[in-house]
Amino acid sequence: MTRIVVLDLHGQFTHLERRALRDMGVDTEIVDADTPPAEVDADGVVLSGGPDMDRIGKAREYIDLDVPVFGICLGMQVIADERGGRVGGGDYGGYADVDVEIVDEADPLVGSLAPDTRVWASHADEVKELPEGFAHTATSDVCGIEAMSNVEEDLYGVQWHPEVAHTEEGEEVFENFVAICESE
Repeated sequence: MTRIVVLDLHGQFTHLERRALRDMGVDTEIVDADTPPAEVDADGVVLSGGPDMDRIGKAREYIDLDVPVFGICLGMQVIADERGGRVGGGDYGGYADVDVEIVDEADPLVGSLAPDTRVWASHADEVKELPEGFAHTATSDVCGIEAMSNVEEDLYGVQWHPEVAHTEEGEEVFENFVAICESE
């Protein structure tokens, strides 16, 4: 059975990320952000959303595990920052329903949502510049980089929250990540 852990970066929806995976039959648990990656056995890692970079614990170390990593909101920002991208304050700010355009239909995480999807996203902070080696996979009028991926390194991220009911095709994003983990 596929095992995916959710690293808790103190987001208000972390439990919903775990539940989405569990409801798909994935062996999953929430792991405290201060847990060393060497203590975790998993086929994939979700870096949860969260309030800010000051509370990410050992999240950066999980990016270098030899398993796929999926960053959600703050989790995506952690990946971008760690790999040399730039994160900054969003022009929009708080939570909103957002229409997202999928710009890379071949992307294994979000490509199946093409041509567009409606999501629930926070834009207090966001990825402003992609790290080297990453593809820009989704955009919106509110945020230039709504999703990114580096297929060679198995690193993926979305600015939005696929785990909440307001996101129309959130379950499909999790299904796609599980498929990525199972193909490794």
